[in-house]
Amino acid sequence: MVIAAIPSPSQGVWHLGPLPVRGYALSILLGIVVAVWIARRRWASRGGDPDTVLDIVFWAVPFGIVGARLYHLVTSPDEYFGPGGHPWRALAVWEGGLGVWGAISLGAVGAWIGARRAGVRLPPFADAAAPAWLVAQAIGRLGNWFNQEVYGAPTTLPWGLRIDDAHLPAGVASGTLFHPTFLYEMVWTLGGAALVVWADGRFRLGHGRAFWLAVMVYTSGRLWIELLRIDPAHHVLGLRLNVWTSIVVLTGALVAFVVTGRLHPGRESTLLRDPPAAGVVSPAAHEG
Repeated sequence: MVIAAIPSPSQGVWHLGPLPVRGYALSILLGIVVAVWIARRRWASRGGDPDTVLDIVFWAVPFGIVGARLYHLVTSPDEYFGPGGHPWRALAVWEGGLGVWGAISLGAVGAWIGARRAGVRLPPFADAAAPAWLVAQAIGRLGNWFNQEVYGAPTTLPWGLRIDDAHLPAGVASGTLFHPTFLYEMVWTLGGAALVVWADGRFRLGHGRAFWLAVMVYTSGRLWIELLRIDPAHHVLGLRLNVWTSIVVLTGALVAFVVTGRLHPGRESTLLRDPPAAGVVSPAAHEG
C-alpha cells in the first residue's frame, strides 16, 4: 500500500512535571548510545579493550557537541545575533541547530585527546568507530523530524513530508508536501554504514581508511541532499555553503584514502601508541 504522505509528529516536546523532554535531544542521545555499542563491539573485534571506547567517547562527545553548535552559529548567525535575534538561545542546543561538520572537526580533537590518554592509536579507533558514527548521524536526523525543520523542496511524491502550518515557509500553502530530507539522509547513512562494515571486513582496511571511506559515503550523500533543502543558508557562488563543504571534504577524504592505502596497505600490527617490548603480550594487540 502506498501512503499519501509522511506525517510529522503531533508534538516534539513532552513535559515530566517542570522538565521538558525534547524529541530532538532524545534522538541525539539514542544515536550516541547505539554508536557506542557498535564501536565497542568493533573495537573488541580488532583486539582492543571495549572499555577504552568509553574513555575516548568521554572526550569526543562533549567536543563534538560544542563543535556542532559553533558551526551552526557561524553559518546561521542571524537568528541569534542579527536584528531581532536572541543571543541567549545560542546556548539552547536542545532546541536544534547542530552542524555535523563542526561535530566531526572538534569531535576528532576530543577523540585524539581521549586516545592519547588511553594509550591507543587514533586511526584504528577511527576505523572501528566509522560505521558507528554513520548510524549515530542517521538516528540523530530523527530530531529534525520532531522539530519539523531542514526539510526539502515541495514535492508531489507519495512519500512527501507533511508539515504543520506553524512550521511552513512564508507564502507556502497549507497542505504542501516536502522532500523528507531527514529520511533520505537516514537511509543513505545506514546504507553507508553497512558498506563500510563490508568493505572493512573484505579488504581489511586500516590506518584510518575505513573512516575516510565513511566520510566519502556521507559527503557524497550530503551533497545531493543539500541541493534539495530550502531552509535558509549562506550561499557561495550560487550554492549552499554546506554543498561546498561537502565537495571539499569529499575530495580531501578521497585523497587521504588513496594516499593512506599506498603508504600503509593492510591493517595496523598494534592498536597501541607505544607497542610493548618483544615477548610481552598486550591485551590490545591486534592480529597482523
